[in-house]
Amino acid sequence: MTSFTLNSTVKLRSGIEMPILGLGVYANDDCYPACKVALQNGYKLIDTAEYYGNEEAVGRAVRDSGIPREQLFIITKVYSGNHGYEKTIAEVEQSLKKMNIGYIDLYLIHDPQSGKEKRLEAYRALLDAKKAGKVRAVGVSNYNPKHLQEIKEAGLEMPEVNQIELHPFCQQKEIVQCNNEHGIVSQAYCPLIRAKFDSPVLQGIAKKVNKSVPQVLIRWSIQRGFSPIPKSANPERIKSNVDICDFSLSPEDMDAINALDQGQAGAISWNPIDAE
Repeated sequence: MTSFTLNSTVKLRSGIEMPILGLGVYANDDCYPACKVALQNGYKLIDTAEYYGNEEAVGRAVRDSGIPREQLFIITKVYSGNHGYEKTIAEVEQSLKKMNIGYIDLYLIHDPQSGKEKRLEAYRALLDAKKAGKVRAVGVSNYNPKHLQEIKEAGLEMPEVNQIELHPFCQQKEIVQCNNEHGIVSQAYCPLIRAKFDSPVLQGIAKKVNKSVPQVLIRWSIQRGFSPIPKSANPERIKSNVDICDFSLSPEDMDAINALDQGQAGAISWNPIDAE
């Protein structure tokens, strides 16, 4: 995607329109101010998780925003420690209670570390929550092709989103290819590489297009067809991260950034994709 506006969406396999760009709230215990600024400045997607401990603050920001609920897209996740059918059903109910926003747009399996049996039970629970109208779409996070294949072999509906660490240094090519083959959107966490902005290539391109390195990184992610969810608690950075509608990266710039991939060695975050 080379054109982008704050209303740009990606269509999930079910036909649901998900905003391409969103705000991540990991490690932000008091995320209400960040969510408020984001929603006031055109963000439509917020990504949280029960593990983050801030679902209530996200829900409060959504309710206080004055934006019609159907115009927003809220994601949360169930951590491996709460996998299993009954535990996951209970976590969905807790998320709904904490956020108090009527329904959850996308519920993810946070990670695959609980083992095949429990994560499949958790996935079945989320599909049942979807059938019950409590969740609009179901996805996964940190899943590699093996984990995705086990869902297929179980005869279950495939995930609509796989949220993984994705940035120029960690492009997870095998996972992205598998996602693409199954119509799964690749959602990018850590798209701003934890502020490791000292790459001469990134700095040179940022100077060339008269933008910041974070803006270049988000633009790269969108042009690669990913759905980036940069996290920030800084109001000015939250605003800056969506100021990317007035430029695009050339094919040459994209090639130069693509060449920065270091495979798994480039990972800078918790990245449990190899869980058994």
